[in-house]
Order: sequence, then structure tokens, then C-alpha cells
Amino acid sequence: MDYNNKPKRAKKHRSTLSVVLTILIIAAVAVGIIAAAIYFSGIRYISMNTEDGGTVKFFGRVDSEGDPLTGKLYYSSGVTAEVDMEKNTVVYSNGDTYEGGLSKLRRNGQGKLIYSSGDVYEGEFVLDQITGQGRYSFSNGDVYEGGLVNGKKDGTGTYTWADGSVYTGQYKDDLKNGEGKYVWADGSSYEGAYVNDLKEGSGVYVYVNGDRYSGEFSGDMRNGYGVYAWANGEIYEGEFVDNKMSGKGKYSWPSGREYEGYFENGKIVQTEDAA
Repeated sequence: MDYNNKPKRAKKHRSTLSVVLTILIIAAVAVGIIAAAIYFSGIRYISMNTEDGGTVKFFGRVDSEGDPLTGKLYYSSGVTAEVDMEKNTVVYSNGDTYEGGLSKLRRNGQGKLIYSSGDVYEGEFVLDQITGQGRYSFSNGDVYEGGLVNGKKDGTGTYTWADGSVYTGQYKDDLKNGEGKYVWADGSSYEGAYVNDLKEGSGVYVYVNGDRYSGEFSGDMRNGYGVYAWANGEIYEGEFVDNKMSGKGKYSWPSGREYEGYFENGKIVQTEDAA
């Protein structure tokens, strides 16, 4: 056996190992240099959890405060968005466009959101949600201006329908709740209390023909005590059930005639007491 070859094989093994280690070191240094170059160029990958249990991710350039400058947003819903804060715009893959600022990867502060449907919202945002004071214009011509919480009408606001009808008053959870005034396009109006979009409590309803009701409402109808004055001068004061005179009341005619007694389904049921 030729023992003189053993040192040569060991030397070759050490030489190969040195080459591999050198390559790895060079690669690591190169990766470090690239990573540093990427970092100092402002390019970042950011991932954040949202309040609804989803996630939003960003890859691209950020500004000095770490907020997105240019790049792409990825939402857990599958929607993506192209960010260009140099133009102050975010264009979503669903066709929506946002004009305004971003904070923590989300719409925040004053902004404008143009939906692919043609609806437009302009006002305040809080962490991607339409929350605060703003104006929402619907593609059908309706307009709402006032308070909103998570995209729903909340607080005091004015809703104007395309046909000219207007409601000004209080909202809760996207429904009329509290005091408000509704004026229909035909000129009739209601001013009073609402609960979940229905007239509920005390209010005044003025009809287009000149009739006027002032009193209690329940379930969007005249229920309880109230006064109904007809345009021809007749007046009923008493109890109502489902929009009809029902219960004890007093009916007066312009001639001076009066009846005080009981009514049922809008009709007198005790005529013997009529004056």
C-alpha cells in the first residue's frame, strides 16, 4: 500500500472545505449588503392584524415614519391594492379608489373613497372604517351628510333622497333613532320621535292636504292620545288605535256642534250624547 497518498487526500479535503466556507461567507456578506441596501432604500415588508380578526400586509417603500409610500397592500379577504402616496391614492383590485392618508396600513384621517358602484364617501376614517363626520353620495342620487360609525349612519345627520325628500335628525345603527324631522317631496312632514326607523313617541304630522295630527305614535301609526285637525275645520281630540279614532274622545265641527263620547274604528259608537 502506498502510504504517501494519504496526506494528499487530506490536503484536498481541507482545500474543498475552505472553498465552501469562503463561498458561504461571501454569500452571507452579499445577502447582508443586499438586505442593508433594501432597508436603507426604505423597502419594507409589514404585516398587521386588524380588529375584525383579519390581516393586512404591505410590501414596498415606506416614509420616514414607517407608513406606506409606494407598494402593494394584501388583505386577508383576497383584495389587493396599489399604493402611491406620492399621488395620495390607493387603487383596490375591486375597482374602488381611495384618496387620502394611511396610518398603520389603513385609511386614517380625512379622505375620499370612490366605490366601483359609483357611490362616493368623503370625510373621516378611523383604521380603515368610515367613522366620524362625512358626506356619502349614492349612485342613485341620494346623499347623507353627518355622523357615521363603522360605515353606518350614527349621531346627527341629514339624508336627502333623489326625489327631494329630506330627513334631518338623529340616527343609531343606520336607522332613524331619536328626534328628527322628515319632509316628503309632496310637502307633507313629520317631526318627532323615532325608534328603529319608525315613528314612536310624541310627534306632529302635517299632511299634504292641510290636515294635521299632534300626539302619540307607536309602530309608525297614530296610537295613544292625540289631536287630529282636518283642513275643513273639524277636530278630534282623544284616543287613537292603528291610525283610527278608537276609545274616548271629543269631536268638534266648524258649526259649533260637538260630540264627546266613545269611538271605534273611526266611528261614533254612542250617538245619544251628541250635542
